[in-house]
Amino acid sequence: MQDIKVAVVGGGTGLSTMLRGIKKYTPEITAIVTVSDNGGGSGVLRKEMNILPPGDIRNCIMALSNTEPIMEKLFKYRFKKGSLEGQSFGNLFLAAMTDVLGNFEEAVQHTSEVLNITGKVLPVTSEDVQLCARLQDGSIICGESEIVDKCKANVLKIDEVFLLPNQPKPLDDAVAAILDADLIVLGPGSLYTSIIPNFLVSQIASAIKKSKAHKVYIGNVMTQPGETDGYNLKQHVVAIEKYLGKDIIEYIIVNSAFIPEEYVDNYKGDRASPVPYLLDNFKNTSVKIVERDIIKLYSEKKLVRHDSDKLAKAIFDLYNNVQRHAIS
Repeated sequence: MQDIKVAVVGGGTGLSTMLRGIKKYTPEITAIVTVSDNGGGSGVLRKEMNILPPGDIRNCIMALSNTEPIMEKLFKYRFKKGSLEGQSFGNLFLAAMTDVLGNFEEAVQHTSEVLNITGKVLPVTSEDVQLCARLQDGSIICGESEIVDKCKANVLKIDEVFLLPNQPKPLDDAVAAILDADLIVLGPGSLYTSIIPNFLVSQIASAIKKSKAHKVYIGNVMTQPGETDGYNLKQHVVAIEKYLGKDIIEYIIVNSAFIPEEYVDNYKGDRASPVPYLLDNFKNTSVKIVERDIIKLYSEKKLVRHDSDKLAKAIFDLYNNVQRHAIS
């Protein structure tokens, strides 16, 4: 049986979490990752070394790596003191490789080879882009972290996001992977800062629309302060369709498992809550909602996250069911 070709599009920790599960089902994986991050250690390296932000790329490479445990620990290591405090060794490695090779894309490729990854990790564009947002009060803010900070502080909603420069050129390999895929997975991740920015890159949205692959969106488990305060699932989808186009998403996998009240309470201080979904909201649409237990509960800090293995199983069970029905 031929391996399923999967293209995943997104960014942030949600994407790397999912990749850890997906690589157990197929080696034909292409992770297409947003590069608009300007916060934390990635933001520092971006500013000081004039490179694309390495953090999300690094996380995806680590998720797909097949290397010695000591190498994995090394790439995850964060310095604890001095001028490098908080910086990741993996970020510095990618920065050094970029300086040596003179090209971030090549640095990602060679780092992937060093860590013997399953599949490929690609930045969605090699251009230096800034994410900007027009907020509901009419103000325009540029910078991913600045957008979220202002929205959180002032409880403002995002009306629109765009990239500067406008419509940057995508990596040819990213477009090719989307067109060649059997399955395209969008998310999970921050709606306006991890998922949608990919659709603002020239040809990415049109390639997803043109691709004959089945298109699946992974619904977020919790709302995100500063981005999706009070959003339900339908509002997430409407926001995506504004940039991707309507009737492109075929399936949405959502968490149907019960989240204990003490976990829900833990998020209230940050104004976050489980993303609600009503099947009636999708009654007159072509999209199909797939309900599954796809979460993991972390009892020590009372956190809810996607579970790598449960989510990957839900994705491939869905794909196999769709294929069986298509054949019959």
